[in-house]
Formats: sequence, structure tokens, C-alpha cells
Amino acid sequence: MAIKCFHAHLYMFFPVFSIYNLHSSSAATNYNVLSFGAKGNGVTDSTQAFSKAWAAACGFTESTTIYVPKGRYLLGSMTFKGDCKNTDITMPIDGTLVAPSDYRVLAQVDNWLSFEGVSGASIIGGALDAKGSALWNCKAKGTNCPNGATTVSFGNSNNIKIKGLISLNSQMFHIVINGCQNVHVERIKVIATGDSPNTDGIHVQLSRNVNIMSSSVKTGDDCISIGPRTKNVWIERVTCGPGHGISIGSLGKDTNEEGVQNVTVQNTTFVGTQNGLRIKSWARPSNGFVQGIRFIDAIMRNVQNPIIIDQNYCPHNLNCPGQVSGVQISDVTYQNIRGTSATPVAINLNCSIKYPCKGIRLQNINLKYSNQVAQSSCSYVTGKELGLVQPNNCL
Repeated sequence: MAIKCFHAHLYMFFPVFSIYNLHSSSAATNYNVLSFGAKGNGVTDSTQAFSKAWAAACGFTESTTIYVPKGRYLLGSMTFKGDCKNTDITMPIDGTLVAPSDYRVLAQVDNWLSFEGVSGASIIGGALDAKGSALWNCKAKGTNCPNGATTVSFGNSNNIKIKGLISLNSQMFHIVINGCQNVHVERIKVIATGDSPNTDGIHVQLSRNVNIMSSSVKTGDDCISIGPRTKNVWIERVTCGPGHGISIGSLGKDTNEEGVQNVTVQNTTFVGTQNGLRIKSWARPSNGFVQGIRFIDAIMRNVQNPIIIDQNYCPHNLNCPGQVSGVQISDVTYQNIRGTSATPVAINLNCSIKYPCKGIRLQNINLKYSNQVAQSSCSYVTGKELGLVQPNNCL
């Protein structure tokens, strides 16, 4: 059964739950990866050294720091595992972690770097260079290529902080937050080319209480994507482009699927992206849902689909289910959205014929197409407009 949304005035204060102050660096024991044998020359495999440093920090009973000095550290796939004896491990990184040059090494695993079952971990600064371009080139040629690895994944963890991290050229997703709670992401830079396949910047699923703040995402897929069973997400001051925009979904892959609720996206900028603010679901039966969504204060610059709900999602029109989406979308607000559309249709709300979108609110929308009046398109949707709405409301 769907869980009801928070009352609106409580929900809008969700940032109070961020984890700015969950990590203390005072009197922390400091471990340096160099003392465990790591070499910052970009050639020597430092995987075991990092693993030993983590084991030492994880086994210590008080706050600990794992310091990564300047340099380039070659790392293979590795997992930072809990359950640790302390709940405050900070990893300040002044250097760059580098993946093996042969993309096939990482492509054999799901994740390059993963944190599993960890409580109270912080990554501060640093860069992750996954060297994914060789794999992208393989895929572009249409040859038999592996899927690739996520750069960094956080699974079944809580009280996680990621601040000032740069993710370069991921093979697949850059950052994945899966089955976590209380996660704060701030001042992240994601960098990949606009044609890099399946390189979502930040993907969140099966998680709650996630803040993503003051970040820039340049990639070839969704800038930020939000999957099933996700609740209480606050996204603010994010710049996206190139990429596919900020997406809730895709949903409805499974018949039994928990929904997405209480998501606020505000003060965002989209530059040359495929989509701006998107909700997408497959056209097949599902008990999933989307509710309590607030898209507030967004600037669109030459965006193909600034505002879009697509309940017939099927990329490349290959093996489309051709049924009807069972995902119920309700209580969605678009407020203060302005800028330019790269296509004539700036607002496209394509909802389910069986479960029409309801409670959709368009407030103070000003979107133009090549200095002309843009168009809107609505299918199976009810709602209302407030203030000036351009293009003209089709609700």
C-alpha cells in the first residue's frame, strides 16, 4: 500500500535532515595510504594498500581518517565493507584514483569502487578517473562489448557524505546510491562526453533522505536519475548539460514495484540537454507510483523537452512492451520554469490511459521556442494552472 506524503509544510523543511554535522574530524586517528604501500605514480597497483588502510580504519573503535595524498593511484575493483567498529571514517583525497587502462579489467565487475554496509563514511575531495572512453568507443562500433562498471557505489549504507568529488569518464553510472539512508552529496563534478552511453551522473534507488546540492553534471545519460522505493530526496543548485536531464524513472519495469515520493528539485539549470524535468515509466502493468514531486525554479537553455512526462517510455523503440503503464503519477508541481526549448513542444505530458496523471500543477511557466510561441501537449492528465503559463496550458 502506498505511504502517504508528508504534509506539505513539513516536507518543505526536509533539508533539516541533512548530515552536515554527522562527521567530526577532531581527535581522529589518521591513516595514510602511503604507509600501507600505496604509490602515487599511476603505475603501481595500490589496490591492496587501500584495502589494508580501510581494514585498519574499519577495525578501529574511534573516529578515523584515511588520507590520500597528491598523486595518481592505480586501483582495481575493490569493496570498502562494513560493519566497522566505528561510525566515523573520513577519506580526504588530494590525489586521483585511476582505473586500469584496459577497460576489460573493470568491465568484468559491476562496480569499480563500492561501499557496502557502511555507517558514517565521508569522501572529501579527490578525483576518480575511470578511463571509460575506450569502452564507449567499443560500444559505438557495435561490437560485442561488456556493459561496464559503475565508478562508485554505496549499498545498504547510512550517514554517508560525499563532498567535492570529481568523477571522470565512467564506464557506466558515475555514482550510485542503492538501499541507503541519510546521504549528503555536495559540490560534485561529473564529467563525460554527451555521447557516452549509460553514464548516469547520480542514480538513487531504494533509498531515503538523500540531499544533492551545488553540483555540476556533464554526461551522456541522465544527470540525476531516481529509481523505485525512493523517498525524501532534495536536489538543489544543480547544473546539467550535456545529458538527458533529471529523471524520475524509468519506473514500471516490474509489476510489483514500490513508488517514488517526496522529491524536490529546485534552483536547477539545464544547458543543451535532451530533457529537463522528466518522469518516465514503461507501458506495462505495475503497482508503482509517483507522488509529492516539486520542480521549482529551473532555467532551460535550448533543451529538447523542458517539461516531460512519458508513460510510454521505450528507448530506441526496441522491444517496447506496447501495453498500458500502471504507474500512477499524482501531486506534481512545476513552478517558475523558464527559458528556451529546442523543439516546438516545450511541455509534453503523455500519461497513462488507464491511470491518468492527476493533481498536476503548472505555475509561472515561461518557455519559448526560437523566440516564438512554444506548444504544449497533454494526454490523459488533469490538473490546473496558476499565474502565467506559456506555452498555453493544455490541461
